[in-house]
Amino acid sequence: MESLLDFEDSVRDSPDFRRKLRLFEADVYELETHLDQVMHLCSKMVEAGQAYNAANQLFLSSLTKLCSYQEQHAVLTTCLNQFNQGLREMISFHTMLFDQMQRAINHQLSNLCTQFLPQLAETRKDYVRIREDLEMAAVKNAQVSRHKAGDAERSSHLLIATRKCFQHFSLDYCLQLNSFKTQQRLDILNSVFSFIHAQVTFFHQGSDLLRDLEPTMKTMAAQLSQLSTENSAKRKELENTHLLVQQRDASGEPSVSPQPGSSSIIQGYLFKRSRRKSKTWKRCWFSIGNNQLLYRKSQEDEDLVLFEDLRLCAFKPLEKMERRFCFQLLSVQKCCILQADSEHLKQSWLGALQGSIDLAYRDKPQHQQKEMLSTSSSGRGGAFGGPGPPQRPPGSSLALRGSGNQVCCDCGEEEPQWASINLGITLCIECSGIHRSLGVHLSKVRSLTLDSWEAEQLKLLSILGNDVINEIYEARCLEEGRAKPRAHSRRAEKELWIRQKYVDKRFVRSGASEGQDRDPGLCLYRAALAGDLVAMAAALAQGAEVNRSFSGEEGRTALIAAAVGGSLLACEFLLLNSANINHRDLRGRGALHAACSAGHTGQVCLLLKRGANQYAADERGQDPLAIAMETAHADIVTLLRMARMNEEMKDSEGAFGAAGDDQTFQDIFRDFSDMASHDPEKLRRHHLDRVGDEDERK
Repeated sequence: MESLLDFEDSVRDSPDFRRKLRLFEADVYELETHLDQVMHLCSKMVEAGQAYNAANQLFLSSLTKLCSYQEQHAVLTTCLNQFNQGLREMISFHTMLFDQMQRAINHQLSNLCTQFLPQLAETRKDYVRIREDLEMAAVKNAQVSRHKAGDAERSSHLLIATRKCFQHFSLDYCLQLNSFKTQQRLDILNSVFSFIHAQVTFFHQGSDLLRDLEPTMKTMAAQLSQLSTENSAKRKELENTHLLVQQRDASGEPSVSPQPGSSSIIQGYLFKRSRRKSKTWKRCWFSIGNNQLLYRKSQEDEDLVLFEDLRLCAFKPLEKMERRFCFQLLSVQKCCILQADSEHLKQSWLGALQGSIDLAYRDKPQHQQKEMLSTSSSGRGGAFGGPGPPQRPPGSSLALRGSGNQVCCDCGEEEPQWASINLGITLCIECSGIHRSLGVHLSKVRSLTLDSWEAEQLKLLSILGNDVINEIYEARCLEEGRAKPRAHSRRAEKELWIRQKYVDKRFVRSGASEGQDRDPGLCLYRAALAGDLVAMAAALAQGAEVNRSFSGEEGRTALIAAAVGGSLLACEFLLLNSANINHRDLRGRGALHAACSAGHTGQVCLLLKRGANQYAADERGQDPLAIAMETAHADIVTLLRMARMNEEMKDSEGAFGAAGDDQTFQDIFRDFSDMASHDPEKLRRHHLDRVGDEDERK
């Protein structure tokens, strides 16, 4: 046992006691210094540990993002997720360790410092003061003369009282010193033990965690070994391919061969001359596939259809132009001049054009079945070949409000997340896949949650809906004795049902079966003129040809009739069902001419968005802008001028200009679209009052 101060020696106050007391006080001071140093270093260590944890958290987040590039490998992804979870648990273990260290060192030792040391310092001050008073009283008592009895008695009493007080403080001081000496041993050892226990717990938890990860480590090692072997083989394959391509294309000529798996016949860069500015040429990426000529202005753009059906085009080389290697494509609606980089490439493109046309005549329907879903709405993009204005957010909640839209139209599965926008129905994911296989000429599939939706399309889905379409396409199910598949039915059963329903139209009740000799095409025309969407859907189901023109109606089609009638939704429905937007009647007027003449601003906005040709002139030589100015429709004039200005800006920017439409153009068209769909009354502006002007002149 460590020696303590003797209480009886403290009363005697001998020189040995004073020497021992001085050593005792020196030990206490030194211990206090060490306590402060340990607590300070512990705080710094905990702060450093917390900073380490924060940095470790950021590191793990960055590592997780890096590992996200391996998501295509399911086994590796599972291993990496387990590693990430284990490392995050280690961080939590570190956090608990630092908290326990803080409690073990700082909290326990701070109690020792705050409880004993301040009181000990205060008692020592009183002890030193009383001891000095005792020495002074002893000196005075010794100096009193023998002949002064009164002074001697007073000094004796003072000495006795001072000595009693000194003995009291000395005993208290010794008690506090001894108590501190014994308590500090317990607190320090207890603190060290708690610290070691925290370390043992931390490493024990880490050991258990790593032991649980050992199977994952073995799986990861096996996968890495396999990946290493595959990587070596892949690297050799890439080197061989690189050598073959280098030897094959050593001539320096650009390759126009399509990528493997692509439906394109030929693809590569060509220069395209602007329609409006003959001296402006843009270098764009062109491809021929599915009997269409597509081009892309920049890598951010989607493919745009330049010629939708090459069978309706003529082409020839241009030998007399100033620029070399040029050739021309002509159709009824447009003319385009392209330029290749060499004579060899020009001949390759001309041969590919002829080959595509020959293939289309041998196999007519295939070009429709391979059409991309991204062009499902019309296949034309925005006004004048560019992408349309920004579309609206996903419309799941609005679409499901339609009658019967809460379940799949073809199997009854609840909460459908897909839709066929040209049919106006909602579908489950399995039925949507079957609809895709039918081809976009029959069903254009779009996601209710992932894709963007125009307001007109959502209204179509709400007005038509599953109940209306099923009344049309399933009218003869009972007569045929055909039962509709359920949500749990096999895919093959659903596929057979969908093909019989939409391709064969086996259950559609025709006009003849109802005892009426009705022409579906004429029914479609009249319904479009009246804006009757249900009648239009029924006419299309009965076989009406959407682009049929009627000589008795001046050669108009159903789309022109819808533009005359003023139904925005009827126009959108026909366009979704492949109506020719640029067809013109016997007077040379198309749907855009009709909408401008009638003052239907919403239809004009929709037709421009869908790629209507606003430069086409009628028999009087008037284009849509001239008609709008003649009839004094200010909003329509604004839309047409904005569209022309947007095209001129895109032409002037050249091949490396900004992709897409001007932001102001997009904003204006988006505002007009919203008003046409939600508040058409706002579009009924006052026309220029020319009659009033004539009255004033009179």
